Amino acid sequence: MRGKRVLALLLLPFLLFYSLPVQAVEKEDRTWQDEMIYFIMVDRFNNGNFKNDFQVNMNDPKAYHGGDIEGVTNKLDYIKDMGFTAIWLTPIFKNEEKGYHGYWTEDFYEVEEHFGTKEDVKKLVEEAHKRDIKVILDFVVNHVGYNHPWSKDAEKADWFHEQKEIANWDSQEEVENGWIYGLPDLNQENPDVENYLIDVAKWWIQETDIDGYRLDTVKHVPKEFWNEFSKEVKSVKKDFFLLGEVWHNDPRYISQYKEAGIDAFVDFPLYEQVSTTFSKVDQSQQNPYDVWKRNQAYYENPYLLGTFIDSHDTVRFTRKALQNKQHPGTRTKQALSYLYTSPGIPIVYYGTEIALDGGEDPDNRRLMDFRTDKEVIDYVKNLAQLRAELPSLTRGTFDVLYEKGGMALYQRTYKDETTLVAINNTSSTQVVDLEGDMFGEDKQLKGLLEEDIIRPVDGQYKVALDREKTNVYVVTDKKGLNTPYIVALVVVYVAFGLFLFLARKRRKKSS
Repeated sequence: MRGKRVLALLLLPFLLFYSLPVQAVEKEDRTWQDEMIYFIMVDRFNNGNFKNDFQVNMNDPKAYHGGDIEGVTNKLDYIKDMGFTAIWLTPIFKNEEKGYHGYWTEDFYEVEEHFGTKEDVKKLVEEAHKRDIKVILDFVVNHVGYNHPWSKDAEKADWFHEQKEIANWDSQEEVENGWIYGLPDLNQENPDVENYLIDVAKWWIQETDIDGYRLDTVKHVPKEFWNEFSKEVKSVKKDFFLLGEVWHNDPRYISQYKEAGIDAFVDFPLYEQVSTTFSKVDQSQQNPYDVWKRNQAYYENPYLLGTFIDSHDTVRFTRKALQNKQHPGTRTKQALSYLYTSPGIPIVYYGTEIALDGGEDPDNRRLMDFRTDKEVIDYVKNLAQLRAELPSLTRGTFDVLYEKGGMALYQRTYKDETTLVAINNTSSTQVVDLEGDMFGEDKQLKGLLEEDIIRPVDGQYKVALDREKTNVYVVTDKKGLNTPYIVALVVVYVAFGLFLFLARKRRKKSS
């Protein structure tokens, strides 16, 4: 028995060495396009402090439900374990009554008391940074709450645009000056307003060490303001990230705000196509891919776009799948497969990992449930691991090799690493033939999401995939007999035999 243990110890280093995949590309410095963002509506995520649970009514979808900043901190390990490298929180500033969502600001310098304190925010950021997780806060500069004290102050009348709803959404002037849902619209052309908003934005960075802002309602604020805002906040912290919300389906319109110093934008055109394509089977993947081709034409760095399948402003992806009489877990896995393997920064709305259901606002903001099936969670972990380990999935080219009726093969290439992504979005098993020399001589495809090895047969790779499945293959050198491995085994066995021989000889001599 002791001899077997010794043999196992001798073999272990060799077995480990030869079982690990070869990393084709050296690990480079992490950039924002390498991140994976988990988006949290603070009030609906996790209750960490019951002492701030006043005016909580979980039966009212428009009331506070008890989630808070401490609750987010308590779940950082859960978030980390799924592979997320950044979190985005809905606004945490003090809101007026029933402003559970955070978009009705009452005081920019105070934390909403239902959510906690500034010290809770600082602790969250500190704990997140210990886990190598970045923190993005939602920031609203377009408007304030319905009853904000400024709106009652005659001396601050010029802090707001004239009360008027937007009638013509094609008029940029109306879009920037009109009131949305009756919320008092701030006049950023007023230097006092501009200075106040910029100062408070810089203050939160200095006080809490956050890493970025998600900028709400960007198109409703003049570009001149964003230029100054971007320059000032980025002077406070190196690599501070600005992610803009420009709700529009034309990338030409969205991309013009890059000139205002905003780093990236949430990709609404892609959302429309991905959520439609993957919420049912037998749908062509050409439309999502066409969005990528357009993005390349209009954005300086389209890899920074935030990609998503649902959010706090849309119906849940699960609801779309259910409306199409589809299994939401399977559909969610397929949609996330596309997000994690295509260019862009995946943004996953809390609850997506448990296929949480929800219709229009506020039904799409249900309380998170941590006691559900882990099937999608485990799948997200696997996707995140691949995306973290393969630079080609975050920085590589993105080319479609095959697409027919929902079965698609995409090639991602970065430096010496080539990845093949196969997504079968159909209701039947699919087999696709690829030319055997297209990746070079003596190559094979190694499946990582589903274990598989594909070598050329009769001059062709046959990529076979079950219905509603995805696999990610890395192109590696074809392996025949592993001579170094065999030699190493022989050496180990000879050494072990010699060890036994000498041990017996020693025993005989002593006896």
